[in-house]
Amino acid sequence: MGRPQIIASAVDNPDRTRGWTSWITTTDHKKIGIMYLATVLVFFILGGVEALLIRTQLAVPDNTLLTPERYNQILTMHGTTMVFLVVVPVWAGFANYLLPLMLGARDVAFPRLNAWSYWMYLFGGIALYASMLYSPPEAGWFSYVPLSLKQYSGTNGQEAWIYMVHLTGLSSIIGAINFIATIHNMRAPGMGWGRMPLFVWTILIYAYLVIVALTSLAATVTMLLLDRNFGTGFFDPAQGGSALLWQHLFWFFGHPEVYILVLPAFGVFSEILPVFARKPIFGYKAIAAATVGIAFLGMLVWAHHMFATPMSTTVLAFFMLMSFVIAVPTGVKIFNWIATLWRGTVEWTTALLYCVGGIATFTMGGITGIFLAVFPIDWQLTDTYFVVAHFHYTAFGASAFAMIAALYFWWPKMTGRMLSEKLGKVGFALMFIGFHTTFLIQHSAGLSGMPRRIYEYSETSWTWYNFVSTIGAFMIALSVAVTVVGVVWSLKRGAIAGPDPWKANTLEWFTPSPPPENNFDVVPRVRSVEPMKDIRREIEQRTNAEQRYRSGQPMLH
Repeated sequence: MGRPQIIASAVDNPDRTRGWTSWITTTDHKKIGIMYLATVLVFFILGGVEALLIRTQLAVPDNTLLTPERYNQILTMHGTTMVFLVVVPVWAGFANYLLPLMLGARDVAFPRLNAWSYWMYLFGGIALYASMLYSPPEAGWFSYVPLSLKQYSGTNGQEAWIYMVHLTGLSSIIGAINFIATIHNMRAPGMGWGRMPLFVWTILIYAYLVIVALTSLAATVTMLLLDRNFGTGFFDPAQGGSALLWQHLFWFFGHPEVYILVLPAFGVFSEILPVFARKPIFGYKAIAAATVGIAFLGMLVWAHHMFATPMSTTVLAFFMLMSFVIAVPTGVKIFNWIATLWRGTVEWTTALLYCVGGIATFTMGGITGIFLAVFPIDWQLTDTYFVVAHFHYTAFGASAFAMIAALYFWWPKMTGRMLSEKLGKVGFALMFIGFHTTFLIQHSAGLSGMPRRIYEYSETSWTWYNFVSTIGAFMIALSVAVTVVGVVWSLKRGAIAGPDPWKANTLEWFTPSPPPENNFDVVPRVRSVEPMKDIRREIEQRTNAEQRYRSGQPMLH
């Protein structure tokens, strides 16, 4: 019997592909995560340009920059892009990259399925944007019937919207199954449910919500496709169908979708806050339980989007009360985040600033949601700019701030280089001021009666609201530009990060930066919810070399 060959240096795998082909054929979860995030950035810029066109059109009364048809198309593309092609897949991107590393796994459960999921997402986005070459959809991101039926939206743009929903929905459902299988079966030794990182908890619940909500949406848009092209009448009252059926089915997806957007953002906050407060997260179990509670209650409030439709007072009261109740677990999370920062040795990094800004912004959006949950008030404010402002405070406020916080926190792990803190803080200031300049004043516009989805107005008392809001939108765009410059600068000249530049808590910081293809040569045993603190303590005891963060001592970056 021959003896095994002993190799003293790294050996290249002759079958390993290099260059761009290594990216398009990869099943490595880290590369797929980066491909998700890069694609999200492209769609985020496209959706942002569309937002600037909308705000520029509305900056002054009777503006003729856009025709009504073009405005409807851009409004539809903006909402669809941001919901389906940016905020949902951005969490798929971060989860792809981080989940196996946080769990101590070497990949996700089904790597090839994971790659297929990414390509379905990309082709869904291409299907939507290819419609720009002929006739984009123009029935809004919610595609209410009868507006989205053939007699009112006769072009094929609506079909492109339906195919996009099918492809991106399939991508999300496959990805969710992969995340659930990975979390249930591939945790490191010792990592019970009570020691799992809170970001992983939120991705687990996000994945279950995706399966429930997006399968419902897939069935709904299939019915729309059949109505438009094969003579069925699911949504046509003349054929025994119901236009309200679309609203019920759409919002049964639509409201859980809000939590699909924000729950992973809450996971980001829960990971970053204790690292820079230099103390354990306050109320770990309460935060994990609140995540489950929000998801469950989130399935019971869809009809509060439909208070203006015919419903009995009993039904109205039920959905109003459920909308109040869901504020309880959300409030538990906010209380625990504040308690985590309270009397901590807080280090105001860019990642933490974005977290605190996101929590404050989301809290303001939650308060305005309490107003809208009261159905007599909703009757007054429905379809006004108050709703637009509320939606952006909750969905964009939590998700956009969190995804940039996540970028600044985990970029060193992904690339091995640090992002500039100075540029990051400039970008945060522009984002925070720009966001509130854009959307806070829209509450006043709504209270003054300005309807949403209008492409022009003659009411001069709304001019100031819209002009200020447009200035804020351009400040957000400048903030995004500063962040992109920081990313490019970091790739070329960023300081070398090392494996654990933040002295963080979770297992991904146990690996080199960036991690090797197999993630871990040795998977450590997990003994607490903060395994890296245990590992640093053990190294300290063995080597007498200090590993812990010390107040007043800057980290090596």
